[in-house]
Amino acid sequence: MSKVLVFAEVANGQIKKGAFELLTAARSANLTTQVLALGTGAKAAVQTLGGWSVSEAFVGDNAAFDSYNPEVFAETVASAIKDSGADVVLASSSLLARDLFPRVAARLGSAAVSDCTELTLAGGLKVRRPMYSGKCSAEVSFLANGPKIVLMRANQLPVGEPSGSAAIAVKELPTPATTGLKTMIKDIVKGATGKLDLTEANIIVAGGRGLKEAANFKLVEDLAATCGATVGASRAIVDAGWVPHSMQVGQTGKTVAPSLYIAIGISGAIQHLAGMSGSKVIVAINKDANAPIFQKASYGVVGDLFEVVPALTQEFKTLLQ
Repeated sequence: MSKVLVFAEVANGQIKKGAFELLTAARSANLTTQVLALGTGAKAAVQTLGGWSVSEAFVGDNAAFDSYNPEVFAETVASAIKDSGADVVLASSSLLARDLFPRVAARLGSAAVSDCTELTLAGGLKVRRPMYSGKCSAEVSFLANGPKIVLMRANQLPVGEPSGSAAIAVKELPTPATTGLKTMIKDIVKGATGKLDLTEANIIVAGGRGLKEAANFKLVEDLAATCGATVGASRAIVDAGWVPHSMQVGQTGKTVAPSLYIAIGISGAIQHLAGMSGSKVIVAINKDANAPIFQKASYGVVGDLFEVVPALTQEFKTLLQ
């Protein structure tokens, strides 16, 4: 293994945080590192990566890549990987990547593994991923020929600091053909939130059924706003219509691994634990001392959340003033 290609997702003209975790890993292993970036502003964005030992960038700086189309992306990405000659392809295990890279692997006759939590590049590729809702983990071996595609969960690897400013050779990708496509994106309705995506958040405050009614979810939002956190939720209150599905943490929602996860009124069903057990520090607030969430919690508060959460919010306000 000598060459790594990092798929760097671009949002609003900026490289997303997950790519820097992967670039740090590749740089630490002293491997030749390339980047693939698609979307408006991608060319300018990759020029900022000279401090990450990136030698070459494949760029599709085109509005045609601003909306995800599986056919367009799969064909473009597969072609770029072939041209790169990369032995390993790294990407964040985002919703886009989990849909895209199995298609890419099929085109290349290779293999892709998603939701990885451990990555070693020095001395040969080694990856691990959780299985059976996080009850165990497995080391994955690649048997197929072709580039090995690894999708890493966010917040699993350290992010280093840029060093130097090496020149990057930029190869611009052709504008994708839009004729003959089986699907076409006609319109995208975006939510009103401008908050950081749950999968990239460093602090998450999540609420569950213990809040009793939708109006009480404001307790979660107030605490999150005070400590600069992103807001999450359990499936129970998403199904109840209190909050949108984009806020759901768990097996059927988003898998997160923040530095701090505060669970408020969440009992800790196995499906929820599967989505947040990788958090570095877990604080659980629940009146039921036997709630499963306490088995995973770093710190637990057994008490009435309607008393504990306002007091915690006020304490954060005092400390952060």
